[in-house]
Amino acid sequence: MAKVRVDRPFVGIPSFLRAPICTDLEQLQAAVAVMGVPFDEGVPYLPGSRMAPRALREHSLRFVGSGSKGFYNPETGKQYLEYEMSRGLIVDAGDADILPTNVEGTFENVTQMVRQILDRGAMPLVLGGDHSITYPVVRAFGTPLHVVHFDAHSDYAPFIHDLRFTNQHPFRHIRPMKHVLSLTQVGIRSLRESAEMFGAAQHDNRVVMMAEFRRLTPRGLAELVPADAPCYVSIDVDVLDISLVPGCVSAEPNGMSYAELRDTLREIAQRADVIGFDFVEVNPQLDVGTGLTSYLGVHTVLEFLGHICEQPRWVARRERRQTRERPQRR
Repeated sequence: MAKVRVDRPFVGIPSFLRAPICTDLEQLQAAVAVMGVPFDEGVPYLPGSRMAPRALREHSLRFVGSGSKGFYNPETGKQYLEYEMSRGLIVDAGDADILPTNVEGTFENVTQMVRQILDRGAMPLVLGGDHSITYPVVRAFGTPLHVVHFDAHSDYAPFIHDLRFTNQHPFRHIRPMKHVLSLTQVGIRSLRESAEMFGAAQHDNRVVMMAEFRRLTPRGLAELVPADAPCYVSIDVDVLDISLVPGCVSAEPNGMSYAELRDTLREIAQRADVIGFDFVEVNPQLDVGTGLTSYLGVHTVLEFLGHICEQPRWVARRERRQTRERPQRR
């Protein structure tokens, strides 16, 4: 009998959740592929979010116990991701190749990597990086989908002085895409948002500011997406209140509590068919010594993924996949 390793968080190679590493995507057989985009050339103020995928992976090891698979939530009394983790259905696919100062080349690498993951039938879970990376991720999808965007900012800046690829621009790119059926932007509240940006976002999209969000409740917000519709979710850590995220250069007051974000993501997982999501804008270089923001980020990602993977539609898809891969008896 193989000896069970203790594997404390400071031991070993920090793949996400200690999942198997699969960087040859032609061999990918998982249901979920975690990929990093360590890119922050879209940040107009302080750099550092390029280090977030590594930090998020390191903090994910804190959720891996000796011999255990997945995580247990004492509030719900459930074990999450145990099936996926115990069968190798979650893998770490590594990072997109970053070409410093060649933004368009980097974005092409991101798009191609996401397409490879999708072509293998896996769901991409993307760790940024700054928020500009959502644009090349969403353009990789070839089927119609709805986008839900959590953020303090609309990221809807006009293209001026040939500035097109900062973290203020991604959703100005995303909304006109033919396969994007709708864009719902949640948590928008920054006083640094220009009237032009906000007006354009409101004209094109469903913009839910904090006061309306609290009136709607998490379930009401989720109901803005058609039931069972394919949905991509983009989560900027600054949707949370500034007091919760010291490791975020763009944090703003009057944001969501962790419970508000968690419950809303759970409702979206239950209502829509989540086919991919990203988590962006953690800056480990600004964070406190314990890595609080990175830890909170992993907490958010894990709970959302856990709720996605417990949905009946996910279980049915997983079983169909296993039936296709199971060798036929003669």
